[in-house]
Amino acid sequence: MDNKTNQAVANHKKFYSCSASVLCAFADQIGMSQQDAKAAAAPFAGGRMGKCGAVMAAEYILEKQFPDSADEKITEFEDEFIQKNQSLMCSELRGKKLRSCRGCVTDAAEILEKLT
Repeated sequence: MDNKTNQAVANHKKFYSCSASVLCAFADQIGMSQQDAKAAAAPFAGGRMGKCGAVMAAEYILEKQFPDSADEKITEFEDEFIQKNQSLMCSELRGKKLRSCRGCVTDAAEILEKLT
């Protein structure tokens, strides 16, 4: 695991939500404070928007960091995440026990590190 992935996992171990774990680890890349990152991640947590919160946070980072090519980056991210986990949807990942929340945080951060 690389530095940002390690940070995302460490955040999750400190009981950050899945979305805050990822967004806070990468916040500096988009000029965002830790406090603002936690606030921005809150609506994504716990699958409230359907998709995994770690995925939503990664997509948020890609949108902010690559405004002109975000759609391509997000497609690439989602394709790799699905290849690893079979789904992007929190209810499927957790409900069908395809992947733990910590595993989703790890995978989202690893893929995001490759793309950024």
